[in-house]
Amino acid sequence: MAEAGLNQKENVLNDEALFENEDQDFEFDEGGLELAAKEADLDYEAELEELTREGGDGPAPFRSGAITPDGLIDEDFEAEIGTPSLNNYFQDDEETDEEFQDIAEHKILEVAGDDLYGRKVIVFAACKLPPSAQIDHQRLLEYMKHVLDQYVENDYVIVYFHFGLTSKNKPKLTWLIQIYRELDRKYKKNLKALYIVHPTNFIRILWNLFKPFIRSVKFGRKIMYVNYLHELKEHLHFDQLVVPPLVLQHDAKLVASNKPKYPYGQDSSDAGTLPTQQYGVSLQHIKSHYGCVIPPAVQQTVDYLRQNALDVEGIFRRSANAVQLKAVQKKFNHGERVDFAVEGDEHIPAVALKIFLRDLQEPLLTFDLYQPVLRLHTVEDERRVAEVRRMLHEELPEDNYQILKFIVQLLTEVVDHSAINKMNSSNLAIVFGPNLLWPKGQASLSSMGYLNNFARFLIDNYSQVFDR
Repeated sequence: MAEAGLNQKENVLNDEALFENEDQDFEFDEGGLELAAKEADLDYEAELEELTREGGDGPAPFRSGAITPDGLIDEDFEAEIGTPSLNNYFQDDEETDEEFQDIAEHKILEVAGDDLYGRKVIVFAACKLPPSAQIDHQRLLEYMKHVLDQYVENDYVIVYFHFGLTSKNKPKLTWLIQIYRELDRKYKKNLKALYIVHPTNFIRILWNLFKPFIRSVKFGRKIMYVNYLHELKEHLHFDQLVVPPLVLQHDAKLVASNKPKYPYGQDSSDAGTLPTQQYGVSLQHIKSHYGCVIPPAVQQTVDYLRQNALDVEGIFRRSANAVQLKAVQKKFNHGERVDFAVEGDEHIPAVALKIFLRDLQEPLLTFDLYQPVLRLHTVEDERRVAEVRRMLHEELPEDNYQILKFIVQLLTEVVDHSAINKMNSSNLAIVFGPNLLWPKGQASLSSMGYLNNFARFLIDNYSQVFDR
């Protein structure tokens, strides 16, 4: 495999190039810098001692470059996982929306589906920050925690678009310190990668200032510089990202000016679709070759999970080894049978199933059902089961219906073992909601709640919804 192309280039970016027509000052207030420097002096020796304990030959605490194929699961699973708030199916979250409406309307924070390893992607765009005088940064922090609380019990990644942070909308550096301190282990534990897109030299300086506050060297290893947007394609479904126009324009200027080498060579993806391919194609394509309604990738993963993984703690929640996962996808795409017992990790088939669903050219529930699902919260409670039955039986293609039923049946069995595996219908809904249905563009944060609620409704009402 070609190198992923996230290698750090020390002089490729600078503040003058990034912020044309802006004041040539720090991206954060100098008062905050002085405070950070003062506190850094007090704690620096302790930080050095911690780094020494980690070993001098180990990886640097801040890294650039591709995600290391192994080590995706480098921490023990959280024993106590909370239960997401998905009570009252399709209940309109008007109170929450109204509480943070003034912050949410800027779309600073968005959810962009899953990455290539089945982990939720949270996007933060600095260019969408309004002038500092027009936003309460403390409320922004509360809103960030509100959004993250819905996903931090699963593995997730953050993409931070740095371009667009100017002298007018920059927050205080003390606010960033507050963020790090308030976003405790609950938020850091399952964060698997933080991509900083279009970093400036000041970001590197900022990292040095923050080191005394960062007690976890593991956290530092999760942070990666991304100099060009195309470098994200190695790890994310790039078409799911709604990149702000300002960021797209800036990236185009950088590419035109620096002419970076495209990091990916010619591979099987350039050779066209294989007749046996199952990932990234339509259900019709799979059925035309294999002659069965349930795709082999779905059949084999579900069968193995049903027999071997119902009691696995955090099944469907955790990510998996990237090298093994790609090897499994390659076998499926070449029409081979996969022996998951040899793989030795029950999370491999679980993530392979999620990725299969997300990679479909059209969601299993189809684009046509996206708006009807969002409108279900307006249907009276007593009519909801009948409406969902009607929707699935009359508007969903028969093959899609059978595949959906096959998968949801497995999820009900997972829930039956939730006392052991810690995966109830709420947990599973957060994982599967965005993988069963998505719009042609990017789903908004408000719509994600409805998708999750719908997935939970299918699981909890399986017998009533799918019984024909």
